[in-house]
Amino acid sequence: MSKALQFCIVFFLFLPAMLLAKDKPAYRLFNAQGKEVSYRKMIKQISQQDVVLIGELHNNPISHWLELEIIQSCFLHRNLVLGAEMFEQDNQGALSAYLAGKISAKGLDSTARLWRNYKTDYAPLVNFAKENHLKFIASNVPRKYASMVSKGGFEALNQLSLEEKSWMAPLPIPYDANLPGYQKMITMMPGHATPNMPKAQALKDATMAHFILKNWEENQLFIHVNGSYHSENYEGISWYLKWTKPNIKIATIATVSQKNITQLSQENSKIADYIICVEDDMTTTY
Repeated sequence: MSKALQFCIVFFLFLPAMLLAKDKPAYRLFNAQGKEVSYRKMIKQISQQDVVLIGELHNNPISHWLELEIIQSCFLHRNLVLGAEMFEQDNQGALSAYLAGKISAKGLDSTARLWRNYKTDYAPLVNFAKENHLKFIASNVPRKYASMVSKGGFEALNQLSLEEKSWMAPLPIPYDANLPGYQKMITMMPGHATPNMPKAQALKDATMAHFILKNWEENQLFIHVNGSYHSENYEGISWYLKWTKPNIKIATIATVSQKNITQLSQENSKIADYIICVEDDMTTTY
């Protein structure tokens, strides 16, 4: 065998590895066991559920891009209802008015408490709902009531009016202080955290679950966008959904950042059904 032929054989044997070494993907997608999976396979599975919780890193552009992509892909298979943590229930009227074309984007901005990255990161989701005549649910509790709980516990909510109570999950709020996610909130801030801080988080989780279920119907898929910490490890929103409706089918997606995304780290495995892994030096949206 000539040297030229030997070189050609070796070159083509190692070509795939050479190409992979030059590859620079924006993200990799893993299942709960840490096995890399295709986007197409994920969509096929999650589109068969009742609820999909997309856990994002709030300032991560890959999270925001994939949220819209996932919604668009699932829309090809199912009737959708959308919702998000980033909209509080007392702003539902303004959000619905915008979706119905009764107010402009500027009108929405002036009447609702929009996050500072709304225009770049969440407006595309809302506009997709508007263009396709989908409901978009403001699922979160108004932040001032979460602040009240953080300072005075669930008992602080008893003084609210009936209208104010309509913007949150029905009282009393079920609460398990032993859930690892809530315990972690206290251990992460030793000396500063109080037992009421996880309760404020629970109020948000319970309220988002409540308004997901209130607006979900059989044969529909509710896709909800929230911070990853609200649905990681099948706690938070998932726990409250199952508390109310044990047989509901839920798929969870989490977003994590790692220095090396070729393999999912042990600490990031099993936190969701699917994990979007992004390099930790990814440009942020704010």
